[in-house]
Amino acid sequence: MKQPGTRKLFNYWDKLRGERTAPEREDIDPAAIRNLLRDTFILEVDRRRTLPVRVAGGRISSLFMRELKAVPFPDLFQEEDQDSIRAIVESVIDDPTAAIAGLRAGPSERARLDLELILLPLRHRGKTHARLLGAMTPATTPGWLGLIESAPLRLVSLRIIREENLRAIAVQPEPEPSVETLPSPAPRGRDFTLRVVRGGLAG
Repeated sequence: MKQPGTRKLFNYWDKLRGERTAPEREDIDPAAIRNLLRDTFILEVDRRRTLPVRVAGGRISSLFMRELKAVPFPDLFQEEDQDSIRAIVESVIDDPTAAIAGLRAGPSERARLDLELILLPLRHRGKTHARLLGAMTPATTPGWLGLIESAPLRLVSLRIIREENLRAIAVQPEPEPSVETLPSPAPRGRDFTLRVVRGGLAG
């Protein structure tokens, strides 16, 4: 995990879940992560798996210059990346596990913005496959952010973390990862892989 905010959110989620595979949506206390809220969001896992945004932090909304509530999460991405986003969401909620992605944003002909995405499963009223907690943490704050709408997000990398590694990531220094490259269902005309991190989480 490259961004401190990403690790803080992961550690908070991991502490809340305890021995469970995922915490309850109601366990999330905004005051406990108030310094992370502007980059944090919650998705609903609806029956059709359109994944509408339930809540989005202010900096995420500023990236797109609009309110994101009810917007399908994959619609924030380039069309060629949307199948990959759906695939990683399926992995997060079915296993359940955590996922990290590298994203790229920005208006055309402006300085690009690199973001780190984390997706974490949540229960809702005891139901699994119900909610996702996530964050998009920027590496920098470019001058155009909040003034010009970003083009759809570009997916640069995806990594999922298996259950046996989740707790180790939360309490230990990050080891050199052993990465297995798997076929990805997604981008047409793009050289892209979905990675399962076996020994740790690559940044």
